[in-house]
Amino acid sequence: MKILVLNSGSSSIKYQLIAMPGAGVIAKGIVEKIGLPQGAVRHQNQGEKALKLERRIANHTEGIEAILHILTDKEKGCIGSYKEIDAVGHRVVHGGEDFSGSVRIDEAVIESLRHNAVLAPLHNPANIAGIEAIKEILPDVPQAGVFDTAFHQSIPDYAYLYALPYSYYKEHKIRRYGFHGTSHRYVSAQAATFLKKDIKDLKLISCHLGNGSSIAAIRYGKSIDTSMGMTPNEGLIMGTRTGDVDAGIIQYILENEDLTPSGLNQLINKKSGLLGISGISPDMRELEASADSGDRRAILALQMFVYRLLKYIGAYTFALGGVDAIIFTGGIGENSHYIRGKIMEGLAFLGIRFENEKNKSIRSKTAKLNEDSSGIDLLVIPTDEERVIAMDTYEIVK
Repeated sequence: MKILVLNSGSSSIKYQLIAMPGAGVIAKGIVEKIGLPQGAVRHQNQGEKALKLERRIANHTEGIEAILHILTDKEKGCIGSYKEIDAVGHRVVHGGEDFSGSVRIDEAVIESLRHNAVLAPLHNPANIAGIEAIKEILPDVPQAGVFDTAFHQSIPDYAYLYALPYSYYKEHKIRRYGFHGTSHRYVSAQAATFLKKDIKDLKLISCHLGNGSSIAAIRYGKSIDTSMGMTPNEGLIMGTRTGDVDAGIIQYILENEDLTPSGLNQLINKKSGLLGISGISPDMRELEASADSGDRRAILALQMFVYRLLKYIGAYTFALGGVDAIIFTGGIGENSHYIRGKIMEGLAFLGIRFENEKNKSIRSKTAKLNEDSSGIDLLVIPTDEERVIAMDTYEIVK
């Protein structure tokens, strides 16, 4: 079975064509700058060089058409016709309280996604656009939705509710939903396999660190708490997002900076975080280079990033009643030995001994960083959300 996995953003569509049940990647790529004058498709067949095609792409339907065209192109493609695509799996950001697992997409599901779009106005409309485009172009191909929020539906009410009047939850569904659930679910399962233990016996802390970062407390395979909240802005310091901030500051800024709600949204989501602190970049690689050169604000940004992460690890260790393993994943977690090293230095008081030289050598591969005598395992596990989407889609439609 060949499954097309789609991750539709507001102006881009990431895709992979995956052969199931083996989960082999046949091809992958991204459609960029949808709706802008200079669009592009970057495509790579497995084992071949990547290529880039520049063209204007007006909307998501044209983006899907561009993907299907290049997949079936006689010279550049990898399949003979659209008919070889057996199913399409979509990453959907927000399922609200409606979905605790992946589902086959029908009209009722689409209507629910529209209803929940108010909770993710930047993401769900793009996800819906991708689904509608497939319906139009491949009307007979089954589709499945895999939700970022689904894994966190096991969080208990005392952890997901905010201390606002309860009516705000009942009327507006204001609560912690959490994100990166597909990633946290995948790496926690991989950790159990790597450690040769039953996940139902493990207490895990999963650190998904990238431009968007979150941490999850996972007890016996179930999420019991996570750092992102009703929106992806809560929790850890991120590339351009504030993370945790005193709610009173928001009122103060609105009163003193003459910002509109839209301007405030730009401030807390696009202009803050590592970029706002450093004044240099949201990119961890650039910040590490600047810190090495002695830039004080870059050093400060990294210190704040590490400190906030250590605070959450400490809190979730107590929430879990102890921890068996801490997982690093995502672009930063998998590749930044500097950040991992600083985190492990901060955890040394727990008796964790790590191999610094080994830490420096690990990039995007599964590995254990601690010495065997440590009571807590420190793991690097590359995430693979597309693989999870393909697996779930396969199980739903097979």
